[in-house]
Amino acid sequence: MALINFVNPATKHKWFNTLWILAMLAFPVLLWLMPADYFDHGGVEVCPSKAFFNIECPGCGLTRATMHMHHMEWQEAIYFNTGIMFIYPALVIVWGWWLYKAFIRQKKFSQ
Repeated sequence: MALINFVNPATKHKWFNTLWILAMLAFPVLLWLMPADYFDHGGVEVCPSKAFFNIECPGCGLTRATMHMHHMEWQEAIYFNTGIMFIYPALVIVWGWWLYKAFIRQKKFSQ
């Protein structure tokens, strides 16, 4: 028995699922509207290993790399983190799967 029982509101309410679909479609567009170097000049270290031990972890630079990859700036993306070649396609696949499931749910609500 799970200690926390999470119920996805998108499976229960049509309005929430519609809102989820709109958010999923708007998110990539909003990222494209932002400049590719939006996260490049941040002065705050949010990575605990970098902040406390001054050691870069395997995830350091993934946000910046994702933003550059999203703007199709391949060399800059790989410069920030080479793992982006595997992470970005996985993100796109997960995003597509979530969007597909949301449209299937919406179809069930309409019946």
